[in-house]
Amino acid sequence: MRVIIGGAGRVGIALARALADEKYDIVIVDNDSRAVTNAQALDCLVVNGNITSREVLLEAGITYASVFVAATPSDETNLIACSIAEHAHETADGEDKLTSICRLRTASYVDEFNQGHLTQWAKVDHVVNPLHGAIQRLNAGLRSTDIEEVIPFGEEAYVIEFDIGETARNIVGRPLKDVKDDFVHAFPNIVGVKRDGQRSFIPNDESVLEVGDRLAVAVIGLDGFNPALITFGHEISYFPENPKVVIVGASSIGTKMAKDWLAHGATVTVLERELHLANKLAGSKMGGDINIEVIHGDHLDRSVLEEISIDGYDVALSALDDDHANIAAVLMMSDLGVPHTGLMLYDADLVKVTQRMGISFAVDRHRVAVNNILSHVHRSLSGHYALLAELPNVVGITLKVTERAKFAGKRVSDAKFPEWMRPAFIKRRNIGGSWESIDPQPDELLLENDRIVLFCMKDKVADAQKRFKV
Repeated sequence: MRVIIGGAGRVGIALARALADEKYDIVIVDNDSRAVTNAQALDCLVVNGNITSREVLLEAGITYASVFVAATPSDETNLIACSIAEHAHETADGEDKLTSICRLRTASYVDEFNQGHLTQWAKVDHVVNPLHGAIQRLNAGLRSTDIEEVIPFGEEAYVIEFDIGETARNIVGRPLKDVKDDFVHAFPNIVGVKRDGQRSFIPNDESVLEVGDRLAVAVIGLDGFNPALITFGHEISYFPENPKVVIVGASSIGTKMAKDWLAHGATVTVLERELHLANKLAGSKMGGDINIEVIHGDHLDRSVLEEISIDGYDVALSALDDDHANIAAVLMMSDLGVPHTGLMLYDADLVKVTQRMGISFAVDRHRVAVNNILSHVHRSLSGHYALLAELPNVVGITLKVTERAKFAGKRVSDAKFPEWMRPAFIKRRNIGGSWESIDPQPDELLLENDRIVLFCMKDKVADAQKRFKV
């Protein structure tokens, strides 16, 4: 299957790398000579040219491609490219139509897609705007200082990444089957392990863990974070049930951050320099919530911060357009006593830097975008496809329980999933029609039309799909 990626920036290169082990025929198109040079290090065809040029797309093989991804930094370029790609594509008898995936940042364009308009005039099948997923990751990751990464899977399902601490001596050095016998309640569901100097792996009952191993653990609900961390040798810092949160910036990002925190029981203060933005939020429906306060003022003015008693806040976030301005804002609030600080960054290299600065948690927007795009590229899946941040080659995929797969009506233990495949969550519609997440305990019954989120090595994705008759 040919996948054409328009744009050899951070997202395009990361996407090509993620698909490298899955037997896709990958083509990258970009007109920036430096980007093209970077892309040539990958095992794929690289075409130097503009993705809005029909001739360039034809050279890249658009007539027989299955997927076209427009992932340049320009929304307008991406939209035009999707339209031209669809028009240039020729569908042979029996072949799938072209699936176009468009990366967009502008909220009005996303609204156009949600209303069905972009599909009509730009021929866009899927839009990727990772903002919501990034906010979920950020807000969840701030609840503990020891979590390295949080990956939401919807319906309160998360995979969290962290290291095994020095005090987990009862866990390390023993086969996991023996460790599990010590637990009255279920042992945390480890879906991946990375050890320094070794390849990532899916653990089985014979696996032996070591102090310092990086774990990926599946949990349901934010209140599942702390038990997993305690089990593996971490001391838990107190995080209030109803935190006080200050957000710098009343932009669309800041507004969405505030909305998510309000939904989780927080009281929120938004600081905004621009009077018209402050007034817009204050006059909105959300601005009328008794748990939000909008203040027009300079977030770098210490007198303003002292006036709102900044040292009494639990969380500080910044929603400005510039990474460095965001860092400066939360560092000042950290210096003034806010214990939990968080950022969403465009520059992936700054994520690790901010950790060394003492900032609690940062989210790489590009990584979220890549995961979202991968879910659409893997069209045969029933939901999320996600890369683990610090466990290379371990991926999460979502597969549907169908009558053909013969899993329906069986308990998880009777499904006989192989050791290289670790179920993380079962997704099921409840009586009200909404999806919920269920822990895949051995006695849990699998029902037809359930979705199973499972983890495996990247080179085993095709084998997992065969087992589910995809």
